[in-house]
Amino acid sequence: MERATEVATTVESSVESLVAVLDRARLAQHPAVPPAQLRVLTIVAGNRHTNMSRLAETLGVVPSSASRLCDRLEATGLLRRVADPRDRREVRLLLTPASRRVLADLRERRREALADVLDRMPPEAQQELVRALRAFETAATDFPGSQDGLRTA
Repeated sequence: MERATEVATTVESSVESLVAVLDRARLAQHPAVPPAQLRVLTIVAGNRHTNMSRLAETLGVVPSSASRLCDRLEATGLLRRVADPRDRREVRLLLTPASRRVLADLRERRREALADVLDRMPPEAQQELVRALRAFETAATDFPGSQDGLRTA
């Protein structure tokens, strides 16, 4: 078996290829949504009770930076801010139908781009890849200090 660092180098290279495939799919999207804004939409989509402070914490930014991102998303009709009915001092962030379409379109483009690459692999290699990725996901989830919400847009 290769040393863990050699495996890590191979994984890193593969991840760079994967990111390039996913990024090409994102860049083909119209209208184009910058990565930071997509990240916000993904976070809000994953938690219907997201407020500004929770968003800032998840992004690892100060609340004013998160607020500026939300300003841009709201201006383009991709995000709504509403008062929380339980605590009117809190502002909840909600996706709009347009942002749901953007996220669904991006998911579809990414899946198509990945399928194009996977179609070039033999079926046995595809099955091995799925097994290895599931094992990696399990190991990463069980890793000390891992957090929910590590997934990106």
